[in-house]
Amino acid sequence: MRITQVESWRLDLKLGEPYAIAYESYDTAPNIFLRVETDGGMRGVGCAAPDAHVTDETPEMVAAALAGPVREALLGADPLRRMQVLVPLREALGELPAALAAVDMALLDLMGKAAGLPVWRLLGGFRDCMETSVTIGILPEDETVRRARDRVGQGFRALKLKGGRDVEDDIARVVKVREAVGPKIELRFDANQGYTVEQAQRFLAAVRAADLEILEQPTPSEHPDQLGPLTLNPATAVMADESLLDRGDAFKLAGERLVDLLNVKLMKVGGIDEAMRVSAVGAAVGVHTMVGCMDEAALGIAAGLHFALARPSVTYADLDGHLDLIDDPTDGTVILRDGTLYPSERPGFGCTLE
Repeated sequence: MRITQVESWRLDLKLGEPYAIAYESYDTAPNIFLRVETDGGMRGVGCAAPDAHVTDETPEMVAAALAGPVREALLGADPLRRMQVLVPLREALGELPAALAAVDMALLDLMGKAAGLPVWRLLGGFRDCMETSVTIGILPEDETVRRARDRVGQGFRALKLKGGRDVEDDIARVVKVREAVGPKIELRFDANQGYTVEQAQRFLAAVRAADLEILEQPTPSEHPDQLGPLTLNPATAVMADESLLDRGDAFKLAGERLVDLLNVKLMKVGGIDEAMRVSAVGAAVGVHTMVGCMDEAALGIAAGLHFALARPSVTYADLDGHLDLIDDPTDGTVILRDGTLYPSERPGFGCTLE
């Protein structure tokens, strides 16, 4: 089997409702799609959702890489010898992890289709579904509470609030949401690097009674040591996101016990293959993983889900980046029921992307 055709194209998918986080507001999600075809007519698909704030790669950079060096590397390659393709590409695309994630995704999709199995079964098949949190951006207090009630009404049992601009406002919103949704709903909070250590400590102390499950990346990513003092709070797990881009970061964060959890996103680390390695570094010292996402088409969310379903060390999921996208060509690749995500049972990732 050889790859005979490689196509890539960009789609800027509009969000049904724009949202804000500590350092940016979003109304569009650029996704770059990749489709490879073999001499037997079998097709594998992948997608990239770059975030310049996190990995310094722009959609233009990723699109150019997929149309240029990636296409050259894939043409004529044996897609079932995945590592033979990925290892040299990882060196060539080291600064473009989202581009590498799209390649890894397309090759795994082909492998699953060749085997007649979904990817999550090929990779280990530890579980067959996973609960996901759903995110609420920075909004006024009353609107945050309304959105929280709406999401619970839709069946979600885990909510993630965004913040990091004003610690006192963040505290008030967490407290009010807890009052509104009751004690059985899991609450998580993402400060997106917006706090100092002192502000994060103030936040944790003030929301203790609200039973906050996770505090995500409260302090600046370039100072991972600042996360360490916050893990002394036994009530809330502290998780690294923007501070975690590769295995070296995982080794420091987990090895020095600076965090309680690692947020692994395929677009940050370069695909499922590397995500499994990063997660294994954390698992070696008892630090578990949450699989996260960017604003990704359902195909990208499916890849994150298949990774999570395969690995026992992935204990949390935040895979909601597709829920508000308009005209997503891969819509339906994952199945959402009452806040729980299920994979397609079709081979590969279950997507044709015609």
